[in-house]
Amino acid sequence: MAKKATEQKKKTAKKPVEVAKVLSSEVAYQGPLFRVTRDRIVEPEGSESTREVVRHNGSVVILAIDSSRSKKDPWVVIERQYRHAAGQYLWELPAGKLDPGEEPLTGAQRELEEETGYRAKKWKLLIEYWASPGFLGESMKLYLAEGLIAGEAHPEEDEKIDFRLVKLSELLKKIAKGEIKDGKTLVGTLLYARKLKKK
Repeated sequence: MAKKATEQKKKTAKKPVEVAKVLSSEVAYQGPLFRVTRDRIVEPEGSESTREVVRHNGSVVILAIDSSRSKKDPWVVIERQYRHAAGQYLWELPAGKLDPGEEPLTGAQRELEEETGYRAKKWKLLIEYWASPGFLGESMKLYLAEGLIAGEAHPEEDEKIDFRLVKLSELLKKIAKGEIKDGKTLVGTLLYARKLKKK
């Protein structure tokens, strides 16, 4: 019996995370939102390379749900704003960057209230993911916010945000038609819809 328990422990023990060895790192660009580093590294399998990485404090994404009218087809808070990098307006879940040293949950609560005026009674981390790990050192933490309380939005001066509540079923139809092109919105909506279906 003890032997089986030891074998089980070995199977479930976490393997150490393999990371690259950094031989040198220099800041190629420093801006108010991010910096770009040029790193010379030896990757875990042994090859040497130079990588340019956009370094960022990280971001939070908020899937704000109002299920007061329907638990099976709740309403989702989404925003429309112009994204210069994409060259178009996009429909997105509320999101924003973390301030240096800021706790992710605190940042998520701040961003939701700033951009939409909503506060939420219940918060849960759904997933952390990397949007574009080939060159972007930014993880995104996606929170589920429930029990919404409406309030007044106070976005930053450079933010022009139009937000509304849309039924989950309608948002899924927009995704199916290719009308939602923002990655964090695709991840959050589809993950939540899958979890809801399993209940």
